[in-house]
Amino acid sequence: MAMIPHERSLVEQMSDKPFALIGINSDKDKGYFRSRAKEMGVTWRSFWNGERGTSGPISSKWGVRSWPTIYVLDHKGVIRFKGPRGEKMTEAVEQLLAEM
Repeated sequence: MAMIPHERSLVEQMSDKPFALIGINSDKDKGYFRSRAKEMGVTWRSFWNGERGTSGPISSKWGVRSWPTIYVLDHKGVIRFKGPRGEKMTEAVEQLLAEM
């Protein structure tokens, strides 16, 4: 949850650009994140990874081995960056937008 303030800022900064942030929620209790999302300012889509938490179907299919894992995809759906956080994530997004 420490990343949420930066993610919220990035979503606001990119609001007029072709950009989407998508989260995967690894809480085993589906209702927990939903109940806290509003107070944390989460306005982007966040999918539930299932009752197995970090071992759920989404993370299994994407090969996620640690949390959080960040993938930055380009406009063609190709993973171009893996793991950038904070300003590095913003720079990756700006680079891909400039390439479009």
